[in-house]
Amino acid sequence: MNSSIRPERYLLLYIPWLISLLLTDNAILSYFTAWLGSFFIFTITIKGLIKPIPADLKFSEQLMRPLFLPHIIFAGYMSCTSIFYFLSVLGYVYFEAPNYNYLIDQEQLNLVAQCQRYYSLAHATFVAGILVHMDYSQKPKYYLNIKDSASFLLISALVLLPVSALFLLVPGLSQFYFQFQALSFMAGTLAFAFAIPLQKPANTILSAVLFFTNVSQALLSGFKEPIIISFLVLGIFLYPFYKKLVLISFLPLIFVLFILLPTYSRVFRANAWAGEETAENASEIALDAVFNQSEEEADESNWAFLTNRLSEINMFSIYVGSTPSKVDYYGFEIIKQAAVVIIPRFFWPGKPIPEEMVMERVYNAGVVNRGSNVSAKPPIIVDAYLSGGNIGIVITLFIYGSVMQLISMKAEKLFGGYIIGTAFIFSGLFEIMWRGNSFEFLSNSVLWSFITMIVIFYALRYYKIIKEI
Repeated sequence: MNSSIRPERYLLLYIPWLISLLLTDNAILSYFTAWLGSFFIFTITIKGLIKPIPADLKFSEQLMRPLFLPHIIFAGYMSCTSIFYFLSVLGYVYFEAPNYNYLIDQEQLNLVAQCQRYYSLAHATFVAGILVHMDYSQKPKYYLNIKDSASFLLISALVLLPVSALFLLVPGLSQFYFQFQALSFMAGTLAFAFAIPLQKPANTILSAVLFFTNVSQALLSGFKEPIIISFLVLGIFLYPFYKKLVLISFLPLIFVLFILLPTYSRVFRANAWAGEETAENASEIALDAVFNQSEEEADESNWAFLTNRLSEINMFSIYVGSTPSKVDYYGFEIIKQAAVVIIPRFFWPGKPIPEEMVMERVYNAGVVNRGSNVSAKPPIIVDAYLSGGNIGIVITLFIYGSVMQLISMKAEKLFGGYIIGTAFIFSGLFEIMWRGNSFEFLSNSVLWSFITMIVIFYALRYYKIIKEI
C-alpha cells in the first residue's frame, strides 16, 4: 500500500454503513442512507480522495481497470439497482404513488433495509480490497513485439474463434470454450474501436463484420449482458477520439438496450430454452415481441424487470429472513464445495454438478420450490452472508476486490501494459467478476481463467510475440 496514504482514510468508506445502522429503527431512512452511501463511495474513490487514482494514464484511458468500470458495474448492480424494488414495497409503480390506504408490508420493508445495509458494507469492503493493492507504479516487465494493437487484436479475435471451438470436441473442457469465446468477443470489440480512429478501411470493415457477428451470436444465446458490455466497451474506447458523438449516441443506445433487451431475453428463453423453437425462430419471435408489444405490456414488462430482475434484493431478503433463524450459517461448507468444482470434469467425470450443489441452498432458504425448473444462483454477497453474516461479507468482499485488482496488475505486467493486459486479457477472461456469481462458479472460472492467462503468456513468449524488456 502507498505509504503516503493514511489507513484511517479507509474508514470514510464505512460512514454510510455506520450511519444506516444508527437509523435501523426507521427502515426508510436507513435504506436511503445505505443506498445513497454507494454513490458517496463511488465519488470519493473515483475522485481519488481515499487513494490517488493511477497517474500513468489519463482518466479516460484507464476505465477498464478494476476501480472504474468493473467497480461501477459490480457495485452498481449490487447496491444501486435495488431502488425500484424498494419503491415497489412502498407501493409505487414507476414513480406513481400508491393510494392513501395502501398497506405497506413492514416486515418486508425492514428486510429490504437490512439487505441494503449489507450491500453498503459489501461495497465499502470490496473497494477497500481494490485500493489497498492498487499500485501501477511498476513498469511492465515485458512488451509485445507487434506493429500495432489494432491489427494484433483483430488477428487475435479471428484466431481465438476456431481455438475455442476445439474445446467443444473434448468432453469436460467446455468451460475453456466459453473463456476463449469471451476473449475473441472482447478482442473483436477492441479491434473495431481501434480501427475506426486509425481510419484503416480494411481493418474497420473486417472488425465491424466480426463485431456485429458477435452481437448477433449473443442475441441467439439469450444472454443480454455480452451485448450491453460490447457496446459499452466500444463507446469507452471511442470516447477519447469522438467525445461529443459518443455522448449523444452511445448513452441513449445503452439506455435503449436496457429497456428492450429484458423483453427480448425473456421471450427468447421461453421459446428456445424450453426446446419449443430453434434459436433463430425464437429470436424472430422475441424481436417481434419487442417491437410490437402494446404500451401497457411494455410498461408491465419493464417495471417487472426493474423490480425483480435488475436487482436481486428480493431474493437476498428471503435468504436474510431464513438465515440464521431457520437455516444455520453454512460456515466453510460453501467454500469446500467451491474447492471441489475446481477440478475439471475431464479429469473427474463423476464430479458433482455445480448447479445442483448451488440450488440446494436455494431450496433450503425457500427462494424457489424444490423441483421447479428455475435457476436462481445466489450472487457472491449472498454466499458471503450465508457463510457467516457480517464477518462473512467483510472477509469475502475484501478478498474479492483484492483478487480482482491483483489479477489486473499481473495482466498488465505480463502483457506490456493496459491495452492488452487489462482491456483485452483481464476484461475478456475475468468478465464474470464484473457481476459476481456464487462461490462455486466464481472459484472455478477465476482459477482456470488465471491459468489460461498464464498459458497464453507463455505461448506468446514462445513465438516471440512477447519479449522481455
